[in-house]
Amino acid sequence: MNVEAFAETRLQEMIEFQREKLLKLAREILPDLTPEDLRNPQDFPELIKDPLFNYEDGLLAGYLAVQIALRSRL
Repeated sequence: MNVEAFAETRLQEMIEFQREKLLKLAREILPDLTPEDLRNPQDFPELIKDPLFNYEDGLLAGYLAVQIALRSRL
């Protein structure tokens, strides 16, 4: 496996882990949330008021930005 493929694989694993972590956290606040709901957290005031949710959501956004940058280089 070349370096680019290795990086892409590991990054995808990190993104999936972070999405699961974010969904679990969000469901502690609003138990009926779906993964699709997390694409628009601004629709749920309870979520955007929570500092931990915002932090974890920011991590996911960062991982996704890195993935986009990596893919654009490949």
